[in-house]
Amino acid sequence: MIRKHSVSLHGHRTSFSLEDEFWEELKRMAQARSISLALLIATIDENRPPDCNLSSALRLSVLNWLKSGQF
Repeated sequence: MIRKHSVSLHGHRTSFSLEDEFWEELKRMAQARSISLALLIATIDENRPPDCNLSSALRLSVLNWLKSGQF
């Protein structure tokens, strides 16, 4: 199921939609890196290409993390 999530990035509220499975993997990524989920999302946001929306950037980050085997 796709759910909307809201976070504060750089002092501004923003929202994105993610499937539950991607949300769970983002939480695992943050835990594996010993950082907060908010910091992980902010880092992904800062490094995404300008033509990529946040939801897509989060999904691609999860995919790359799973493919890398760093978990």
